[in-house]
Amino acid sequence: MKSHAFRSSLIAAAVVGALSLSAASFAQDASRPAPVDQPYPGQLTVNVDLTDAPKRIFRVHETIPVKSGPFTLLYPQWIPGEHAPSGPVENVAGLIIKANGKQLPWRRDLRDMFAINLDVPAGVTQLDVSFQFLSPAPGHGSLFGASASSTPNFVDVEFNQVAFYPSGYYSSQIHIKPTVDLPAGWKFATAMREESRSGNSIHFKPLTFNNFVDSPMIAGVHFNRVNLAPGAKVPVHLNVVGDAADDVKLTPKQLEQQRAVVKQAALLFQSHHYHHYDFLLTLSDHTGHFGLEHHQSSDDRLPSDFFTNDAMHTAAASLMPHEYVHSWNGKFRRPADLWTPNFNVKEQDDLLWVYEGLTDYWCSVLTARAGLWTPDQFREAMASMDAAMSARTGRVWRSLQDTASAAPLTYYGGGGWINWRRGTDFYPEGQLLWLDVDTKIRELSHGKHSLDDFARAFYGMDNGSYVTKTYTFDDVVNTLNQVQPYDWAKFLRTRLDYTGPELPEHGIQRGGWKLVYTDKPNVMDKARESLMHGINMAYSIGLSASSSGNIYDVQWNGPAFKAGLVPGLTIIAVDGKDFTPDGLKDAVAAAKGNNTPIKLLVKNIDVYNTVEIDYHGGLRYPHLVRTSGKDWLDAIGTARK
Repeated sequence: MKSHAFRSSLIAAAVVGALSLSAASFAQDASRPAPVDQPYPGQLTVNVDLTDAPKRIFRVHETIPVKSGPFTLLYPQWIPGEHAPSGPVENVAGLIIKANGKQLPWRRDLRDMFAINLDVPAGVTQLDVSFQFLSPAPGHGSLFGASASSTPNFVDVEFNQVAFYPSGYYSSQIHIKPTVDLPAGWKFATAMREESRSGNSIHFKPLTFNNFVDSPMIAGVHFNRVNLAPGAKVPVHLNVVGDAADDVKLTPKQLEQQRAVVKQAALLFQSHHYHHYDFLLTLSDHTGHFGLEHHQSSDDRLPSDFFTNDAMHTAAASLMPHEYVHSWNGKFRRPADLWTPNFNVKEQDDLLWVYEGLTDYWCSVLTARAGLWTPDQFREAMASMDAAMSARTGRVWRSLQDTASAAPLTYYGGGGWINWRRGTDFYPEGQLLWLDVDTKIRELSHGKHSLDDFARAFYGMDNGSYVTKTYTFDDVVNTLNQVQPYDWAKFLRTRLDYTGPELPEHGIQRGGWKLVYTDKPNVMDKARESLMHGINMAYSIGLSASSSGNIYDVQWNGPAFKAGLVPGLTIIAVDGKDFTPDGLKDAVAAAKGNNTPIKLLVKNIDVYNTVEIDYHGGLRYPHLVRTSGKDWLDAIGTARK
C-alpha cells in the first residue's frame, strides 16, 4: 500500500486488519515457505541517495537483520495499483551483499527472477546490501515506476524501486527506517513522517515495509505546495514539481477547482481513510505520464503544460480525481483477490471492474461536480466513451469480465488492434457499467436513492482508518441490495459475461440521453486529438492515426480493414496528395453520398501500395442528445451541497 503519514498506532495493522486468510494458500513455489503473519525480528534501514537523480542514478544502501543459514531477499514484484508483476527489477544493478565487511556470494532464483538466495555465515547478525536503481531515460521503460522518473530538475521515486525485503513474512510485519539524501536546494513531499534533518539528508520515522512502498516521494528545484482543504481538521495538499517554475503554478480558478474535488469527495463518501492526503503531481514532458494510487497520496504525472494549456487541463482533468477516489476504492476497500501478504504473491484481478471501473466512474462524476468539466464537457466525455465501447469489435469474443481477469497480460500487451484485443476495457466499459447501475437505482427508487448511497454504505465505515477491508462480488451485491432491492447479481453478471456485437450497458439511455453521430467533432475527442497529435476516425472509415500518418488502430472488419489496412502501416498520400489529418478528413467528407472510393498510398516498411476504401457515410463524431424521461445524467454530474 501507499500510505501518507500513517500514525504509528495504525501502521502495524495497515492492510492486514480483519483478514483471516490461510497463509498456506499464498505459497508461490513449493521450495519457499509461505509468508507468516509474525513480526520480523529487528528493523531494516535504508538510505536512498538521490544526489545523482539528475543523472537517473538512485544509490541504495540497506541493512537487514538476519540469522545464520539459508536466506532469501525479495525485490517487490506485484506493485499495488499496477495489477501486473511489474516491479522494475531489470533496472537494479551493482548488487553487493556484505556481512561483517566481507562480500557474500548470492544467486538469483532460477524460477523467480525477483528472489535472491544466499547463505548467511555463522555469527552474522546483519547484512549490508548496496545497489543502484538505474531510472530509465526519457522515451524508454514502460509503465508506472518502470518509466522515466527524473530530470535535472526533479525526481519522482516509488520506493518499491529501491529496496529488497526478507522473504517469509507479511510485509506489514517488517519495519524499516528510511533516510533520503537530496540534491542541495531541492524541496520534497512524501507520505512519510520526517523525524530529523541533517544537511540534505532527511531522516524519516520508522514504518512498515508496506507503508514504505505506499509512500512515494517527489522532490525538485521548482516546487509548489498548496492547501486544498483550508480550515479542515484533516489536511489535504497538492504538491507540484516540474521542469520550469511557471509550470507548477495554479491560477486562482484552478486552485478552487482542485479544492472543489476534495469537497465533493467528502460529500460523496462522507468519510476519509487517511490522516492526511497529498497529491504528488509531476509536470514534465520527459517522464512517463500516468497516475498511481496510494492510500494517503497519489503519484500523478502529466505533461508540463497541464496548468498552462486549457485543452490539456480539460483532457487530463480527471486523473487526480481518479487517484483520489482510490483512497476509498482500491486502498481502503479492496477486492479480496487483490490483497496479498507481501509484494511477491500473485494478485488476481477479477474484480478490477469494481476497483478501476467504479473508480473511473466516480472520477468523471467528481470532475464534473467540481467544475473541472462543464456539463456539456461531461456529456461529451460520456458520449466519447459510449461510442468507443459500442465500437469494440472484440466484444464478440472477449467479455468485459475477461478484460479484468487478464489484466496482467493486457497492461503490457502488444500495440495495435486495441478494438479487437480490447485491452483494459474494465476502465471505460466499467464506467458505463456503473452508470448503468446508478441510473437503474434511480429508476427503481423513483429518484430517492442513487449510487451515492452505495458510496456511503460501502466506504463509510471506520472513518479515519486506513486498515484495508477486503470485499467479494457478494459483498458488492449485498450492499447494492441494501440501497435498492433488485437482482443485482444477475444484472451485473449479464453485462460482465456478455459476448456479442452490442454494448450491454444502457445507462446513457436510461439517464435520458441518446448517442448520435454528426459531422461536428466531439469537443473532448478534439482536445485529445490536438494533444496527441493524431486523428480518430474509428466511427467512419475505421482507423486512428498519428499526425504523420502512422496507423495506430484499425476497426476489425471495418471499411479500412476490408481495404487491407492494419496497424503499423503509414499513410503517405490521400487521393494523390500528401497525407495530413485535415486532408484525410476532407477526403472522407467529399466521398459522402457518391461511389468514388477514398484512395490512400500506404507504406509497409519499404513496400508501397495503393488501397481504396469503399466508404461513403461522411464524417461521424459522437454526441448525446436529450430524449424523454428523467435527466439522470445531468443530475449525476451536478455539484452536491
